[in-house]
Amino acid sequence: MAVGVRHDDLRRRNRALVLSALRRAGQASRTEIAGTTGLSHSTISAIASDLISEGILGEMRVGETTATKRGRPQVAIGLAPDAAAVATIVLSLNSLSGTLVDYAGQVIAQEQRRPATQTMPRDALVSETVALARRLLASRELGGRRVLRIVMAIQGITDSGARNLLWSPITPASDVPFADIIEAATNVPTTVENDCNMIAVALKWRKPELYRDDFIAILLSHGIGMGLVIRGELFTGTRSSGAEFGHMIHRPEGALCRCGRRGCIEAYAGNYAIWRNARQASENEAPLADISDAEMFALAAQARGGDGPEREAFRRAGEAIGFGLGSLFALIDPAPVAFVGYGASAFDLIEPAMLEAIAKTAGGEHSKALSFDTEPNELPLIREGCAMRALTLVDQEIFALGNVAPAEGRDVA
Repeated sequence: MAVGVRHDDLRRRNRALVLSALRRAGQASRTEIAGTTGLSHSTISAIASDLISEGILGEMRVGETTATKRGRPQVAIGLAPDAAAVATIVLSLNSLSGTLVDYAGQVIAQEQRRPATQTMPRDALVSETVALARRLLASRELGGRRVLRIVMAIQGITDSGARNLLWSPITPASDVPFADIIEAATNVPTTVENDCNMIAVALKWRKPELYRDDFIAILLSHGIGMGLVIRGELFTGTRSSGAEFGHMIHRPEGALCRCGRRGCIEAYAGNYAIWRNARQASENEAPLADISDAEMFALAAQARGGDGPEREAFRRAGEAIGFGLGSLFALIDPAPVAFVGYGASAFDLIEPAMLEAIAKTAGGEHSKALSFDTEPNELPLIREGCAMRALTLVDQEIFALGNVAPAEGRDVA
């Protein structure tokens, strides 16, 4: 029995395809969009005309007519920067930052603060976050654009519904419904995401030729986190954001972790763990709250200078990561891995022991097929992942529906 497709549903799907193609390409001719989407030229022309009249897209001339190149310049269409804006908020250890991004994906305003997240009361942390969101929405740089989505990334475990912070090592607060709170204060739809998941989203947009179907993003910083993409989809659990790689057990009843448990991978590979081992302190010593990048860079320099406790600390970090990855590869097969954050700058100290450990596991059987990449600064990736998440939601859940009032005087410059 044939099942009919409603005209409204088909129109929504086609608009979504066009917006998705332009989100990826930035700008393209109607012919190029037809090739990417498989839609007919007449369908593309009709959709483009609607989206331009609504102020969502704009036309631009590509190339110029010269004495040796006659004819009309090719006309491309692109996302109109003034069609809307989105906001991102990133909450990590002693850091709270916000960014405004226009509809074409360009940053138009930023703000960063340094609250003492580990000692702030719950209400104070929530108030600080809400105040940042309100300041972003009141920013002059918006220039009349409507903020249609807020995406917040948090260093910690969020729920699978992208609404709540469940637990985080950066704050004593737990079970905080940040999305509901921010929505109530701003009247803007909000989602809450794990920061490493947003790193994976950003990598997929930045380097689709490498990070597409199956890949792993590992944050090597004060803590150890993971964003996992399987068959092109970001992995989340049934209840939480999933992929808590740093809190997989490396050695039962081993070193004390920030989470309060013992033997986690992070308790050997996080900044505080490397620092603790380099000082030959007891594994029972409470993790330090924060260690500066400058201190970790100096420690890495000492490790490169020769054998000693500093080099051994990085070796133990690589071993913990390697055994964890090998166990993971036994489940999902080897996949490209991006190491992000401070640890990426010390990858030369970590990699030998990591590879040796992977080779000892069942998942290391095909270790020669592994590929590694490094990105030393995580914050831009987290922000970019949040922005792309927000913009994609605007594309698919608002503009693809075709029920937005036309914008005035918007075009692509």
